[in-house]
Amino acid sequence: MIAGVDLIRYGNGLGRIAMARPGGKLADLQPKQVMNVLAETGFLLFRGFDPSLEEFSDFVRAHSDKVTLDPARTFFGGNVAQKVDAGTEALGLHIENGNSPFVPTLTWFLCEKAAKSGSQTTVCDGYAAWERFSPQAKRAFKEQDIVYTRRVSEAMWKAFTQFQLEGVKDVEDITVHDVQSLATGPGHTTFHVDEDGYLTYAYRTPAVHSTLFGRRQSFANSMLGPSYNYEPPKITFADGSELPEWLWDEVRDVTESVTEEINWVDGDVVLVDNTRAMHGRRAVLDTDRSIYNSQSYAAAHLLNALGNQFGACTTEVLSAVPA
Repeated sequence: MIAGVDLIRYGNGLGRIAMARPGGKLADLQPKQVMNVLAETGFLLFRGFDPSLEEFSDFVRAHSDKVTLDPARTFFGGNVAQKVDAGTEALGLHIENGNSPFVPTLTWFLCEKAAKSGSQTTVCDGYAAWERFSPQAKRAFKEQDIVYTRRVSEAMWKAFTQFQLEGVKDVEDITVHDVQSLATGPGHTTFHVDEDGYLTYAYRTPAVHSTLFGRRQSFANSMLGPSYNYEPPKITFADGSELPEWLWDEVRDVTESVTEEINWVDGDVVLVDNTRAMHGRRAVLDTDRSIYNSQSYAAAHLLNALGNQFGACTTEVLSAVPA
């Protein structure tokens, strides 16, 4: 229950629409109640509140200990919301920053202006997906973690690190040890900085895992995710072997079978449990649209009120050239 809204089932999944009552504002909603419902549903669509960018930012902050960023995007209306600008092609299902050790626990969207056609955001419940995998696929993912290996330019990894350190160091003083200290996603990460300043990381993590709100296993990862502003990562099993094509096919088929589409309405806000539900996008057919995104870490006091914990990662530096 969330006081001040009517909860309506969204599609065939567990997601809910939180429909505003007359005069309702996002600021009126109780964060503990919002998080309690999110724990059950995986994602929430808030409709009828029509918030400003500032009101959306305040709503994100009310549920978060920290806001993170994509260094390839620009902030609007403060330091919380960034414009979604990842081209016009369809985007595969993923968790935000799931192919890196910097995985936020919450993902947020604000639709300022909806497209007249196409560009629906897709949401896939990782609980439902995992239940549909074949025994052979489940065995493959349980026996081995997956590894994302990627190179990131010096400008991007240093901008990200400086923001996360809240500006306590100048960009030119940021080192690989600083970025290592921020690796918060579940898993194990190695880092290496080349002489040209590029950072290469190898992030090892389970494809299926427990979530922010419990131990139930969820298939939530970025195996199908986009790389619009970055070099695509190489994805392998932990032993370095390639994932077989039959497994890739099953991942695509199973996740699509439990995917819901969000048909945006002006003023909609969406909150996604980034440890449980993957999201993506259908192709953009109408480019006259405006959607903002935010990434954050759920407030500890709200999680503690629900009696939840989220595991930490371990990291190491294999080798590094001082940056």
